[in-house]
Amino acid sequence: MIDTIIFVFIFLFGTIIGSFLNVVIYRLNTSKKIVNSRSVCFSCNKTLYWYEMIPVLSFLIQKGRCRGCASRISHQYPIVEVATGIVFAILAYHFMPLLYINTNLYIFYLSYFVFIFSILIVITVYDMRHKIIPDRLVYMFIFLSFVLMFINTTGMGEIFVLPSVLQFVAGPLLALPFALIWLISKGTLIGFGDSKLIHGIGWMLGISMGLSALFISFWLGALFGVVMLALKKMKVNMKTEIPFAPFLVIGCFVAFIFQLGIFKLSELFIF
Repeated sequence: MIDTIIFVFIFLFGTIIGSFLNVVIYRLNTSKKIVNSRSVCFSCNKTLYWYEMIPVLSFLIQKGRCRGCASRISHQYPIVEVATGIVFAILAYHFMPLLYINTNLYIFYLSYFVFIFSILIVITVYDMRHKIIPDRLVYMFIFLSFVLMFINTTGMGEIFVLPSVLQFVAGPLLALPFALIWLISKGTLIGFGDSKLIHGIGWMLGISMGLSALFISFWLGALFGVVMLALKKMKVNMKTEIPFAPFLVIGCFVAFIFQLGIFKLSELFIF
């Protein structure tokens, strides 16, 4: 019962954070301030009241339309809010065994990864909208991933540890091939932002899980392309720009939650 209450609370908290992430996504790299600025309707410029910004609920009550001008509200708002709530709840479940050992550590680890994946959610949606990964966000992710190498996330023993040489080189080692592809193709095959994102994933997950994240990303990307071709939703050629960050972030999340090292991942395909 207590566990259920915790998950529901964290999910609801996640939807609130998701609402803020939407603000970041829309206002990043614009003249608008991310904080200390009232939310308005993009169509009629009406200032929104608090009851018009309740995550998910306001969207449903207003039937996806502005109360002032009746213009449609982007489905991105409830999708990001629900997705953030789900991600937060899954992270809470992932670290749940630690709750009964050390509550302070549970809160610390959960808060740290909630922050990391909040950044990754913004990167995902921003890349989908603009086909570019904001430098300030990816560098923040790389920094947090670097610090994470010095944190013992098992919850056993000392909190802070010294990373191995392999952990240090994981980031640049995984990112290097993609940086070379970007350089040789002059950005036509992959963006430099993707290689920087992979750098952070390498430091966050290490070599083994980082490779799993990449494999999962490529499989998801290929599956997406096949489905879009089958549904004739898009024309794919060498000049088609398909944002890769969403697949990288999903691959990172799956590898992290299931602790999928490259050998464990390969076992899934051995019959």
